[in-house]
Amino acid sequence: MDALRALLDAVQTIAVVGFSPSAGKAGHDVPAYLRRAGYRIIPVNPAVAEAWGERGYASLRDIPDPVDLVLVFRRAEHVPDIVRDALALPHRPRAVWLQRGIVSAEGEALARAAGLTVVQDRCIMVEHRRRGA
Repeated sequence: MDALRALLDAVQTIAVVGFSPSAGKAGHDVPAYLRRAGYRIIPVNPAVAEAWGERGYASLRDIPDPVDLVLVFRRAEHVPDIVRDALALPHRPRAVWLQRGIVSAEGEALARAAGLTVVQDRCIMVEHRRRGA
């Protein structure tokens, strides 16, 4: 089994930073797919109070529940701060996933130094489908 499939199999709760309430946007449609696939999705966007029965949070730091993976739909310049927020959680996530088109060397270095798995510039929905996770 490859590493991405193992990661996707191990994850249950995904915090989506940059979640969009608008269907047709990747920040909405990819989490919707993941939800249908059985993952718990926690929206992280100051403008989203609730989605699919889950409370929305303004910041990762506000989430009281353990998160397995942080999925990022924000521009690369925001990634280092997002990783710092992830590392400040009482229960650190196992991974940070940057969606297609997002790459951050600084964010990657911070996450890897703390022992987190990092995936960059890949669509989690495409990888999930490809691996049959």
